[in-house]
Amino acid sequence: MDFAFRAMQAMALGFVVVLGLLLLVALVLFVIDRNQTGDAIRRNYPVIGRFRHLFTELGEFFRQYFFAMDREEMPFNRAQRDWVDRASKGEANTVAFGSTRNLSIPGTAIFVNAPFPPLDDQYASSEPLLIGPTARTPYLAPSFFNISGMSYGVISRPAVEALSRGAREAGVWSEHRRRRPQPLSPGGWMRHRLPDRHREIRRAR
Repeated sequence: MDFAFRAMQAMALGFVVVLGLLLLVALVLFVIDRNQTGDAIRRNYPVIGRFRHLFTELGEFFRQYFFAMDREEMPFNRAQRDWVDRASKGEANTVAFGSTRNLSIPGTAIFVNAPFPPLDDQYASSEPLLIGPTARTPYLAPSFFNISGMSYGVISRPAVEALSRGAREAGVWSEHRRRRPQPLSPGGWMRHRLPDRHREIRRAR
């Protein structure tokens, strides 16, 4: 019991000594900063003005990990570094649902809703996309932009059929990830990806 009491006293004494030394150092720095004339910030804000230089030096690291946007850094921003990192590991390097690019720069490609369908001479022609050039049977995709997979189960059947009808008229495909794809209107291309733990697709009888 006496040992614990003496240990508590020693810890309390050490805390008071450390606190006193900190206060003494702060007082000395206050007098120095207040009387110097080389730095206006330290003169107007003694002691705490010294942290400005520290934060300025550490700002580069804080901005990189906490404050900088994905495309603000130079010469290679975070989005580019992450893309290279995922590609080098063989992971998926495609990002969907929005963009972090600055869309206000002239010449940036964006997608907007068209109030009226374009005319025949307003379509942009694109080369077919060859998928699996080294495969036994390569597939030549006629379109570059298609309808990506979504939760078809939460929308109505007419909505799914409307999407499929639009894909058929545009000559694109639509992706389905469910075990039982929703019914489609005839003539539309469908890309069905097998879910996890499933290795076959059976034709409905």
